[in-house]
Amino acid sequence: MKYNSAFEIIGPIMVGPSSSHTAGAVRIGNLARKILGQTPRVAEFRLMGSFAETYQGHGTDLALLAGVLGFTTDHPSVSEADKKALELGLQYSFQKAHIGFFHPNTVAIRLHGENRSVKLIASSLGGGKVEVQELDELPIKFTGEKPTLILYHTDRQGFLANVSHTLDSEGYNIARLSLERWNRGGLAITVCEVDEILRPGLLERLKEEIPQLNDIRVVEPD
Repeated sequence: MKYNSAFEIIGPIMVGPSSSHTAGAVRIGNLARKILGQTPRVAEFRLMGSFAETYQGHGTDLALLAGVLGFTTDHPSVSEADKKALELGLQYSFQKAHIGFFHPNTVAIRLHGENRSVKLIASSLGGGKVEVQELDELPIKFTGEKPTLILYHTDRQGFLANVSHTLDSEGYNIARLSLERWNRGGLAITVCEVDEILRPGLLERLKEEIPQLNDIRVVEPD
């Protein structure tokens, strides 16, 4: 077997016991918080497969909570995330459920903030690596390992061309670009991963130059 990095051999720096059930779960929770873009007030977790069977024994519940609270995998408070959630007034619930045909370590998270909500389904693939499978009921995949723009917009001809032109003129190289929509001409989500760190001013320019754009969420790598 060929490894591309030391990370793939030894895994992430983390609070144990398992990279898939703990580190991966923290990252999934953290992704959900970043996409929400607000302090969550309510968090609902639906777990399937291995996550559902072992989530308390392996600390997956605490890890998911820790991620939603904004903690990283090596934060000392991961093991006390339930107490921190109580202190911060976060209401949360866990439920076992079959949510689709995904990797065994999969969870559906719904977060509610002050004035918006987000739902994602994501899987922990091992070694701390994760992948979003669905976002707000659309089949959208990304990992959060690269700077990622999540664009909520109206489906119109030329939208992707405008996004590509703006990013190119700002000096960004697009690593991956995908669009999913509820229906033609309706609401849509585009996920754009780039190779460069997102710089100040980019979001404002995108909003100014692309009238079909309704909202932008940003996922920066840990």
